Amino acid sequence: MGIARLVLAGLAVLFVLALVVVGAKALFNSLNAKGEEPTSPPVATSPNQNANAPQTLLIRCVAEICPAVFVRIPGGDILQNRDMSKGEEMGFIEPELDVVVGDAGTVEIQVNGQRRPPGEPGSKDTFSVRPGST
Repeated sequence: MGIARLVLAGLAVLFVLALVVVGAKALFNSLNAKGEEPTSPPVATSPNQNANAPQTLLIRCVAEICPAVFVRIPGGDILQNRDMSKGEEMGFIEPELDVVVGDAGTVEIQVNGQRRPPGEPGSKDTFSVRPGST
């Protein structure tokens, strides 16, 4: 029984050393990586977006946090359901969308290329996007 405990303790020490080596290597590689800083905030796009198609909906966050931005295809997939950060944009090209914004005063919205009037700060905004709507 004494040897079994020593073997298990030795294996545990080897496992911890292996984790330390892997962690150190990952840290070293991340510090030496030459990554470029993004020049603009990321743009969320719908899964089947065509680069040449005009966006039917564009949502831009203008506050530090834009809470509860929800976009879905009516009767179908949920495309976005999350908070946004300042400067972040979401663009969609689906012809029909249902949209809910938790705080209408924190976002700028364009529907079919036309800017929607800004919402009241703290109020919820619910609307649908259809062909030809603004």
